[in-house]
Amino acid sequence: MMSAVPAFHPGHLVMVDIPGTSLDPATAEFLRRHHVRAICLFRRNLGTEDEIRKLTSDLREIMGPSCLIGIDQEGGSTVRATFLPQAPAAMALGAIDDEALCEEVGATVARGLRSLGINWNFAPVLDVNNNPGNPVIAERSFGEDPDAVARLAGAWMRGSLREGVACCVKHFPGHGDTATDSHHALPVVDKSIAQLEALELRPFRALAHAHGHTPAAPAVMTAHIVYPQIDPKHPATLSRPVLTGLLRENIGYDGVVITDALMMKAVHDRYGHALGAVMALQAGADMPLAQGSLEEQAAAIRAIEAALQEGQLLPADVKRSEARLADLAAQYPVAPRAYDAAQRAADDALMRAAWARGLTAFDGAGRKAAPPPLATPIRVVTQDSVACDGVSEEGLPAERVAELFAAFGDVQFVRVGDLRDVDATTFPTDGRFNILVSNHRTRFGAGAATARPDLHLALWNPFQLFDIAAPSVVTWGYADGALEAARAWLEGRAQAIAKSPVKLSPRAA
Repeated sequence: MMSAVPAFHPGHLVMVDIPGTSLDPATAEFLRRHHVRAICLFRRNLGTEDEIRKLTSDLREIMGPSCLIGIDQEGGSTVRATFLPQAPAAMALGAIDDEALCEEVGATVARGLRSLGINWNFAPVLDVNNNPGNPVIAERSFGEDPDAVARLAGAWMRGSLREGVACCVKHFPGHGDTATDSHHALPVVDKSIAQLEALELRPFRALAHAHGHTPAAPAVMTAHIVYPQIDPKHPATLSRPVLTGLLRENIGYDGVVITDALMMKAVHDRYGHALGAVMALQAGADMPLAQGSLEEQAAAIRAIEAALQEGQLLPADVKRSEARLADLAAQYPVAPRAYDAAQRAADDALMRAAWARGLTAFDGAGRKAAPPPLATPIRVVTQDSVACDGVSEEGLPAERVAELFAAFGDVQFVRVGDLRDVDATTFPTDGRFNILVSNHRTRFGAGAATARPDLHLALWNPFQLFDIAAPSVVTWGYADGALEAARAWLEGRAQAIAKSPVKLSPRAA
């Protein structure tokens, strides 16, 4: 019965989200009444920097000094605080392959977050991306070599921890080899333990324990993926064979385990918030990420309380989870730290220089990747706008793409509603040099097989190179530093010499 653990509050184990850029009275009362200790912030919560600091201050006052305030600030397209120095995507860092740089990038991200009163970052990504059709990971991965992923992600993590922000490696046991986005459906990865050990699990094993000058990862986030050869019934987030049997017992990980968002369709459509939260704890997680309305969040908390009362959750297990979470908050306190203007300027310069180092060129269709002379009449084709998909921020709008070609004297700019519809007719052979700028994440449609641009500038998903027959340049993202580097290359002022950390080849003509 619950009386065995009278001081325990089920809300201690649940991370929730909140509406708006300030803490409204109803939400404050909810957090106080349910003893919630953990909040995940999203783009909608981020106003001005002063407003964010006021918000996190108010949250600390309500939740106490051992609270956890988390955010997704991976770098590349998956960032929430877009006004901080913009970190390169993991795959850009993989292309550079410089551990020292990765550590400094991780430290820089942490300095910015710490200045806002955020003490938990859901990064870095340990997924090994060996599936070009992966719709949700792509450039968020450091690459296709599991040992390189572990090495570079470990360096990134060292930098973050050095600056006082906890990391959370994700998505266990690996989201790199999926062709389905778990935000929208339930992926299945039908691999044996031996196959997982050879690839997906290697980075998680490497960072589960301290070794050398790399500490153990403070937290791990789960994947909403079914691995039928381990557990044919449940996604990893809700699977005791995966979280307890594999992660806790076999790998020996004893840090915090948090779920990916239970509101994602891979879990929510089948189990809902309440049952999903209980099943995650039963599986071996410490903290369900139970976003949603106040009523949905309350339902998750009530379900945990009922499961304890009915013996479906053991007091000893929840006490252990509570201890892990308290230890995480103690090691990485939420107290904000001032961000010196000179340090911030230096951090911004570091990030921009890193983006420039990651620029990568690929010859294709029998032609060398080279920019046209500035006097050449050019045609630029790009998508008009790209909406936020809930994982990544919105893509680069056509107006910003146009700025890349400001130095060219004769530009015909073509804005299309959906780049997946491009085909041979999109790039007429009328003497203009045709440039395709891929400012969207999704792969191209079948019509792209006939498209023949003279140059493909991929600003986001590098695997789009498989769809387009053209010499190509990959920026790995569309942050300011990436755009500066692309523009410098187009104007003949820079080179693109990094080496891709995944196998890429423009489609054959």
